[in-house]
Amino acid sequence: MRYFIVLNIVLFCSVGILYGQTKAELEEKRKKTLEEISYVDNLLKNTAKEKNESLNALRIIGNKLNLRESVIKGLGEEISLLNERIKLNQLAIDMIEKDLVILKNDYSRTILSSYKAKKINQEIIYILSAKDFNQGYKRLKYLQQVTKYRRNESEIIAELKSQIEDTKERLENDLQRITDLKGGEEIQKNLLQGEKTRKQKIVNSLGKKEQQLKKELEDKKRIAKQIESEIVRLIAEERKKSLKTEMTPEQKLISDNFSENRGRLPWPVERGIITGHFGVHQHPVLKYVTVNNKGIEITSSGRTKARSIFKGEIAKVFAIQGANWTIIVKHGKYLSVYTNIINVKVQKGDKVETKQELGDVFVDPGAENNCILKFMIFEQDYLDPELWIAKI
Repeated sequence: MRYFIVLNIVLFCSVGILYGQTKAELEEKRKKTLEEISYVDNLLKNTAKEKNESLNALRIIGNKLNLRESVIKGLGEEISLLNERIKLNQLAIDMIEKDLVILKNDYSRTILSSYKAKKINQEIIYILSAKDFNQGYKRLKYLQQVTKYRRNESEIIAELKSQIEDTKERLENDLQRITDLKGGEEIQKNLLQGEKTRKQKIVNSLGKKEQQLKKELEDKKRIAKQIESEIVRLIAEERKKSLKTEMTPEQKLISDNFSENRGRLPWPVERGIITGHFGVHQHPVLKYVTVNNKGIEITSSGRTKARSIFKGEIAKVFAIQGANWTIIVKHGKYLSVYTNIINVKVQKGDKVETKQELGDVFVDPGAENNCILKFMIFEQDYLDPELWIAKI
């Protein structure tokens, strides 16, 4: 019996602890996501005006939709957790209440037997009837242990009653919490629907600007081709050098450390959202058109500094028409590339440290002072930067 009582109490406590940990994690994640949504709202400031409806605005609102869906998903997960906890706690209550009934009945019978025995001083007779002093002492200790056991039983009964009351109160709180979460979920769903409508309006508006979009796409391809040719030229130079001298121990160490920090490298800007992903994607507006992105695009608000994602050496600084300056940093056998930079703070040959400022990302007055950094990582081929930089 006692084993099952303890098991039930452990079950009750573990359910509360596990939910508490997961609930805290979900709430923290939701808080961060809502902060990101607030930041995206700032990026979207005034984009409702037609003159500011652009592909980047479309990508920003797409990012916001993903964040909003993440919030809704988190709310749903917390509701599911609460429902599960309610079921488990109700099960624990039912089991403890059954144990409590059995325990109370046993305790009542013990007390009644003790009361009847005390009427004829059964305990004194039991001690005095011992053969000798040692046996009498042992009988006395035995009776004391019985008394202690009864006292413990009464304490267990009181504890079980307290646990049941606390659990019932928690169940009521959980039910109220579910009601509140469902209300919040409904609000988020309504906001999501409004944002989807806004996104569709931008798509419809941009659909009327096909020639402009095609020109923007051609400009991007031209810029990407120039960067690619500079990287090819740089690689060729490095190969010529390697024929004469091998990679220094310091360069090899930097290269190895860079590789070991995959997924943990800092962002090339202090804050921003990814509005252009790596790889081949369907154009968001133009039908039958795909875009092959060799890096990622990060949109930030206001003045933003570009910074090196790891220690290394400035391998190249060059200008591209329509994309300002591009900086290539060498990290051993890896290269990181930063495009759309102004106010460049470094030059070829400079040694840089992790998070060291390279320059400012160009702020576009025509896009409500947002700025876009084109960022790439290269090692024999282009790598997906999202797999290398830390998750927010």
